[in-house]
Amino acid sequence: MNAIRFAYISLLFLLCLSFLGGCTSTYISRPANAPGRPSISNDPTSPGPVQGVGVESQDIISVVDRVMRDILANPELAGRKTPPRVVVDSRYFRNESTSIIDVNLLTDRLRTELNRAANGRMVFLGRQYADMNEEERALEQEGVVTGGTQGPTQKALGWDYRLGGRITSLDSQDTRTRLISRYHQITFEMLERGTQRIVWNATYEFKKSAQDDIRYR
Repeated sequence: MNAIRFAYISLLFLLCLSFLGGCTSTYISRPANAPGRPSISNDPTSPGPVQGVGVESQDIISVVDRVMRDILANPELAGRKTPPRVVVDSRYFRNESTSIIDVNLLTDRLRTELNRAANGRMVFLGRQYADMNEEERALEQEGVVTGGTQGPTQKALGWDYRLGGRITSLDSQDTRTRLISRYHQITFEMLERGTQRIVWNATYEFKKSAQDDIRYR
């Protein structure tokens, strides 16, 4: 009986050693973490080390700069005696291309650059913040807050012109070499309130090719 008990205890001991040995072996066999690559600063106006066929920073900066100059050269938009009220946002600016891009990158930059360069020749409205105005007016009416130094919250100003447009693309791929080519066309249009007359528009285009495309987010 003692012999059987001794054998049973010995078997349990060997099983424990085997289990611990397996855990140790598994832990030791894990590869060490590879050292990370330090970050580097890139000029957003030039192609960086990671390039694909999509819309990239240098494209956005270049296109917005050209659009800004074209709009400021238009006498109806930037040459009126009474500065027109303009809305430049992404509500009616659509991305219908195969590229992944946040269109706010284009419209936000265009609005801020135009506002800076127009120097009072155009008045820009922040229609994307309309809820902010309504919320403040409701708080005033409920007596929660007082009016500002300019008195009660005023009604939002109406716009004279508003930006619209879209991004489209055309893709092609060589199935043998897997070379990808993508043509982008970006159209900007400024519409007159009520009449929907297009007082200014322009199209900008570029084409890129790459062996292996990268992932955009």
